[in-house]
Amino acid sequence: MTTTETRVRTGQDMPGEGAPGAAELKSAVTGFLQDFRGFRAEILTRLQQQDERLTMLDRKTAPSARHALSAAAEGPDLHQKAFDAYLRRGDDDALRGLALEGKALSTAVNAEGGFLVDPQTAETIQGVLRTTASLRRIASVVNVMATSYDVLIDHSDIGSGWGTEAGPVTETATPLIERISIRLHELSAMPKASQRLLDDSAFDIESWLADRIASKFARAEAAAFINGDGVDKPKGFLAHPKVDEAVWTWGNLGYVPTGAAGDFHATNPADAIVDLVYSLGADYRTNATFVMNSKTAGAVRKMKDADGRFLWSDGLAAGEPARLMGYAVLIAEDMPDIANNAYAIAFGDFRAGYTIAERPDLRVLRDPFSAKPHVLFYATKRVGGDVSDFAAIKLLKFATS
Repeated sequence: MTTTETRVRTGQDMPGEGAPGAAELKSAVTGFLQDFRGFRAEILTRLQQQDERLTMLDRKTAPSARHALSAAAEGPDLHQKAFDAYLRRGDDDALRGLALEGKALSTAVNAEGGFLVDPQTAETIQGVLRTTASLRRIASVVNVMATSYDVLIDHSDIGSGWGTEAGPVTETATPLIERISIRLHELSAMPKASQRLLDDSAFDIESWLADRIASKFARAEAAAFINGDGVDKPKGFLAHPKVDEAVWTWGNLGYVPTGAAGDFHATNPADAIVDLVYSLGADYRTNATFVMNSKTAGAVRKMKDADGRFLWSDGLAAGEPARLMGYAVLIAEDMPDIANNAYAIAFGDFRAGYTIAERPDLRVLRDPFSAKPHVLFYATKRVGGDVSDFAAIKLLKFATS
């Protein structure tokens, strides 16, 4: 081994450019420096990412660090302003910002670009629906997140029997459980407004949108809950098969005839109302309600009993429903008029007899392109309805039999 080779290996001296092994040493040093620079860049990048994460964390935790009263007062106002900006100008930056901050009143963004209506607006619309003449007021209403709602009904009895101490026990009847599936269907409304109207800051766009959507939804729902055929809409109770109460079976609605074609009986018109009331089981009569339209109500309220007293009585307080033979009356204009073979009056416990299932969310999609220069607001909700107890509803048929 030469002297030069010994120095290179022991690190006692740096060889010259032409010395043996100089090229390999230079290459090793260059590679080390490149690795060091890469390591330094990676450290700086990680530090920058850490700083960004801390900044985002500060933003997320900032609202919770505010004074409770201040946050409570500011939250709804910020959300309302953000939603108003989306409706007027299609500006969704504020809505997305509120969603990122994780506020309690944040909006959810769906894949199609629509936004869930903020809680204040949604509650306004639901309030309007409850004040309309719809079965919603007297039926059972449930909120679901699935595509259907199943009602389990036990419409039979287990049976019983008497026996002696030493005698054999006789097998009794087995109860039958009926499953009624109520599918949810999409109900939509699409009001429009000009952009100039939306630019008017004095225009209360949220109230306008709530009123328009509520009016459309209320009319569509009310009609479907009574006459809907169940195809892409709720199934109304009048869409089910009907049989004479004397031969009633499960799956049908029982009816009582008036005794005259297209009218009440000429001699004793009130008898049909009495027969209708007592065709319903005693357990159901406790919470029973009459359902009819205004024209039918005008004819019924003239009726008197054998002692000359009116069967109809108006509510004693504001907002209290009128009563017929002591039972509340719901005026639903979608009920049929008095005519031959018409089922113009229904009587029953609709809270047990009819179930409305709906999703609690209402979606609004802003479309400024399809109807220029107008802006369309496409609102959708999902709702379904069907008879859940066929023994709880009875009908009055204007026919001889």
